[in-house]
Amino acid sequence: MNEFEQGRNRSPRGPIGLMKRVYKYVLPEVRSCLDSWRKDAEGIPDPELRKQALASIETKQFHCEGGGIYAAGNLSMRHILIPLIVAYQTISDYLDNLCDRSTSLDPADFRLLHKSMLDAVTPGAEPVNYYALRTEQNDGGYLHRLVRKCQEMTSRLPGYGAATEEVYNLAVLYTDLQVYKHIHPELREAALKEWWEKEGYRAPHLQWNEFAAATGSTLGVFMLFLASCDPKLSTVASSSIRAAYFPHVCGLHIMLDYLIDQDEDRAGGDLNFCNYYENTDMMLNRIASIVEWARKDVRSLPENSMHRMIIEGLLALYLSDPKVSEQREVRSVSRRLMKNSPLTRLFFFVNSRWIRKHMY
Repeated sequence: MNEFEQGRNRSPRGPIGLMKRVYKYVLPEVRSCLDSWRKDAEGIPDPELRKQALASIETKQFHCEGGGIYAAGNLSMRHILIPLIVAYQTISDYLDNLCDRSTSLDPADFRLLHKSMLDAVTPGAEPVNYYALRTEQNDGGYLHRLVRKCQEMTSRLPGYGAATEEVYNLAVLYTDLQVYKHIHPELREAALKEWWEKEGYRAPHLQWNEFAAATGSTLGVFMLFLASCDPKLSTVASSSIRAAYFPHVCGLHIMLDYLIDQDEDRAGGDLNFCNYYENTDMMLNRIASIVEWARKDVRSLPENSMHRMIIEGLLALYLSDPKVSEQREVRSVSRRLMKNSPLTRLFFFVNSRWIRKHMY
């Protein structure tokens, strides 16, 4: 392997190198994959399923773009990583739309829908009728094709066998969250707290809303996809990688997402994990603590500079969102989180704004 190829297999060492890869490879290839799925979704026969599939791609494109950054950690495997990340995130976003704006409040329906995410990370699993418990049925095979794409790509990752159990466990937690957070509004909080009583031992220092938020992130799964590019990956290493991401990096990701969506969720009657603090100061202090725990966790990872950049990039991406300026309380929290920011975070902040302005 020559020096150029070795460089493509390594994570970028600094923010400029990372963004070069993002602009040159990640964004164009993610958008190409999404265009294909958009065309596929346009052919969904059921009007409600078609509406939600197209809306999820239209409004949540940046989820796939953010996830695609993990392909920058190994450019020589991006032909597998990018289609895999885009397909898996597209399933997540599509099902989130179906459940958020659901014609059903049946937890069994939500669990069956999300079985697709468990099957997607299990090569060889046979897809079923994931819509069997709801009125809308005919998606023309759209969800099955997404599941099959994930299975095809994971089966081509040379180290995936060692990561399968950790990926599956994260997908189970994600599924549980989606079931409990989408049931009847009067039942949600009690169901989530009861679930936390069973599962919270995984992170006893987190409050129930913070633990729930951590389970809602796909970043731990994407990191394990990246790690699976290594044919020498072991189950021990996979466990360590999962622990470096879950719960703190994952929790930071989703708490920031909920932070900027407070007005939107209030209007839609959706549950928001930032609304369970006594006051703004407590919310700020807890998010700041999660940032520090996340930074400490990723130090254990090999080539950890990329993962430190991802933490700074998460803060920059969410705190530069236009929604921040529209909410007085969120604007105040954002200013305080950005205070005394390292140069890396400021660099990503500027890039996030530039991408939004010039590439959408």
